Amino acid sequence: MKKQYIIPIFVPHLGCPNDCTFCNQKKISGQLKEVTAKDVKENVEYYLNSFKEENIYTEIAFFGGSFTGIEIDKQNELLEAAYQFVKAKKVDGIRISTRPDYIDKKTLKRLKKYKVKTIELGVQSTNDYILKKVKRGHTYNDVRKASKLIRWYRFNLGHQMMIGLPDSTEKDEYKTAEDLAKLKPKIVRIYPVLVIKGTELEREYNEGNYEPLDLEKAVERCKELCYFFGSKKINVIRIGLQSSETICNPSNPTSEVVAGPYHETFRQLVESEMCYDTIVQKIKELDVKVKEVEIIVNPANVNNVVGYKRNNIEKLKNIYNVDVKIMQDKSFPLEDIEINVLKEYKEFKDDDEMVKTKK
Repeated sequence: MKKQYIIPIFVPHLGCPNDCTFCNQKKISGQLKEVTAKDVKENVEYYLNSFKEENIYTEIAFFGGSFTGIEIDKQNELLEAAYQFVKAKKVDGIRISTRPDYIDKKTLKRLKKYKVKTIELGVQSTNDYILKKVKRGHTYNDVRKASKLIRWYRFNLGHQMMIGLPDSTEKDEYKTAEDLAKLKPKIVRIYPVLVIKGTELEREYNEGNYEPLDLEKAVERCKELCYFFGSKKINVIRIGLQSSETICNPSNPTSEVVAGPYHETFRQLVESEMCYDTIVQKIKELDVKVKEVEIIVNPANVNNVVGYKRNNIEKLKNIYNVDVKIMQDKSFPLEDIEINVLKEYKEFKDDDEMVKTKK
């Protein structure tokens, strides 16, 4: 399987008809100026020159605004610049991100002409009350119609959802995931809400009318969503906003984040929790009182198994009184974890043997 690379082109706030209460795309993307065809060409060439492997799959991705809401001449300018790399067989395709209410048949036919392969919809929630609350300007019905059209025209469908929106509960978010799964996206992104400077949500937060999720709750909710999407064979390609000079710890003077569950390795926190669940379950299935175990894992998965700042190792010791040794094996499947018992608690074993002897 070819390794996949994305060449990002940020078009902050272009095409958006309004400001959602949580959104400030220019600060989220860290880019302020309008993008031109020249910018596209230079950015793509920069990334292509940085790729070391030869046998790879590459897409140019327009992120940030609602791409299909941009003035059509500007869309065509940017798409034409990207399409030149597709025609030259230097990249494999183009992907865009847009609003569900900015998709129709005419638009999709035009995108086909430029070899766009993937269309991601900013859904955020399928609860119409919550969508109205955060001033999204579209409904769940718009999401359904757009998703069906995108799949009908044989694009790869992607969805973006958020957790921690105003008035949104864990049940609302799980329902959103269930609704999206029925629309059969190939990929999903999950974004915990951060309070960004210059947004209406910042004002609501400062007035005490909005309380963001804490980090622990955000990780737990994202973990459960990942389990769900995994059970539906839907690939979660991102969890949390990309860290940058402006999207960073609120204590940093350059940060545009006021509050919320920010972490520089948010996805790792989620995947580490999932690894921890797997390890605990495998240990319980051993049906012995273990004192020390060996965990065999692919080197690429060691950080998730160990946990952020060795959190998983410490929890196993503190909660279950189990010591852990890590054995790295490059030939081991990336997602697999194998547990071997190195030591058992003898007193429990001896007690069991005495009971068996008495019987």
